[in-house]
Amino acid sequence: MLELVKSGGWPMIPLLLLSAVGLAIIVERFWALRRKAVLPPGLGPEVRAWAARGKLDPTHIDSLRRNSPLGALLAAALDVRHRPREEIRERVEDVGRHIAHRMERFLNALGTIAGAGPLLGLFGTVVGMIQMFLGVMDHGVGDVNQLAGGIGKALVCAAAGMIVAVPALVFHRYFRARVDGYIVDMEHEAIQLMDVIDPRARRAAAAVAAVPPDAQPVQA
Repeated sequence: MLELVKSGGWPMIPLLLLSAVGLAIIVERFWALRRKAVLPPGLGPEVRAWAARGKLDPTHIDSLRRNSPLGALLAAALDVRHRPREEIRERVEDVGRHIAHRMERFLNALGTIAGAGPLLGLFGTVVGMIQMFLGVMDHGVGDVNQLAGGIGKALVCAAAGMIVAVPALVFHRYFRARVDGYIVDMEHEAIQLMDVIDPRARRAAAAVAAVPPDAQPVQA
């Protein structure tokens, strides 16, 4: 393996650097985008129960904000829980954009690696072919070793570029899809919380509960 890297020449250096950076991003995103770290199990129902009981002191909300991205989104809704539903929704959407941006951290860099890998491989191929033709000019076509060295460098660099780019592209798409799925789930949890803290919804529920069962209309 080391001999193949050496045979690729100096164009292999940026490819190796890209592969190291890409691997670091993939490992970091796998850790940061764990489901239990983004959407802790049971957090949504627990927060809705807090809101229904009115146990929402500032310290409690600040602790929720530091809990996870979902906690930060729900805490944003609780910060303005006494305002109209439209204002609560605007706050949730604004905070949600910032949370989505943080969850997509380094994904643009991973996409750049996926695009730059083949280009650097092509660059190494061109360098190898140039060296091969320069060798032909200096030594003629009789030097088989010179020709083989240039062709080998070209092929090694092209293969290395694809080896770097393919995993980076696959994981870039995978993490994008995971973030999109998290965003949908977080929006669902935020809507459910808004249904609980919406003053109009609470008044309607209280009015329905205050009506005796025998006074409610019977549906045919």
